[in-house]
Amino acid sequence: MPAKKPYSNTRLTRFLEKRILELRHTKSQAEIAGQAGFINSNMLSMIKSGATRLPLDRVPALAKALDVDPARLLQLTLEQWDGSAASRVFGEIFHTVVSRNEAMWIHEIRDASDHSDPAVTTRGRSLIRGLFGK
Repeated sequence: MPAKKPYSNTRLTRFLEKRILELRHTKSQAEIAGQAGFINSNMLSMIKSGATRLPLDRVPALAKALDVDPARLLQLTLEQWDGSAASRVFGEIFHTVVSRNEAMWIHEIRDASDHSDPAVTTRGRSLIRGLFGK
């Protein structure tokens, strides 16, 4: 018998649960669902619980409704679609989805290196990891 909530306990469901909880003082889950374009507000509950996947075409609107980075939401959504053609194609083309914050790091690296495409060295890796206490 197939699981009733095959996508529960994924990074996307945990992310949605946390973000919706964070927004509870400013907007309801039903309002978020409406802003994301879901005709049935129960759809967001089903996605959050892992009963169904987030449709790829809803990612931009839901990201806006949640006030989150659409690239990050896409990354989490694609993880649920693992094994699908969409996930393989995105992975093949982009290798990984980059968030706005990660893009800012990349911009700084390019600017600091005069766009020389520097290789990651042992020293560079250590310096970056040190910034994060690793």
